[in-house]
Amino acid sequence: MGRAIVRPAARRDLIQHFAYIGENGSLATARRFQAAARATFAELAKSPGMGAPKKMPKFPEVRMWRIREFEKYLIFYEPIGGDVEILRVIHAAQDYNRIVNAT
Repeated sequence: MGRAIVRPAARRDLIQHFAYIGENGSLATARRFQAAARATFAELAKSPGMGAPKKMPKFPEVRMWRIREFEKYLIFYEPIGGDVEILRVIHAAQDYNRIVNAT
């Protein structure tokens, strides 16, 4: 089984989303988001072919998948060997093409 490698930009995204959810919702919901993100990363590590391929110049192999129970949060990742690199975690309302390509 592969592993999920969370890149620094994705870590920052997770922290920002956690803070936003905690401030505008509840701390319990923010913690559920955090746990759901970790569980989804583990699923991607087990099955790195999941998700829709996205054609992005900087990341030709990038794929997109949603966080379980938080479907508006999108994970952008690349399968690398037997592992997956989590590049970004972006809310669906954001311009994800611009954000991912700026990474």
